Amino acid sequence: MKAYEIVTEPINPQLYADYVLRPEAGAVTLFTGHVREWTRGIRTLYLAYEAYIPMAEKMLAKIGTEIEEKWPGTKTAIAHRIGELKIGEIAVVIAVSSPHRRDAYEANEHAIERIKELVPIWKKEIWENGTEWIGDQRRKPEEGETP
Repeated sequence: MKAYEIVTEPINPQLYADYVLRPEAGAVTLFTGHVREWTRGIRTLYLAYEAYIPMAEKMLAKIGTEIEEKWPGTKTAIAHRIGELKIGEIAVVIAVSSPHRRDAYEANEHAIERIKELVPIWKKEIWENGTEWIGDQRRKPEEGETP
């Protein structure tokens, strides 16, 4: 296990929580992003993720550095899975430890938003009625636009 990695096997969140846990940490936040079945009324069958792995891991590490600079005393681990993922499977895990809980929560939220902005990972949604590669996941779909 590396602190910042792209993986092809199911993610064990506890490994990442254990990695960031240390005596000076009063808080550990653990975020897991899962494949959901329904998105805006359309049933998802599964997701397929692809990544440019060397750059993706570099960008995950950059996010970790940003967190450590903005919230001193934090330690972060991030993994994102690629390949075909079934409903309920974990696509991403972010573990952050910090002396105080507020920093751990804020840093964790920062991490997921930055992943969506920076990391070259592409998601294909496979629905009952079609498929689509999803680009910028932060953008809200326009009225009538397929999610």
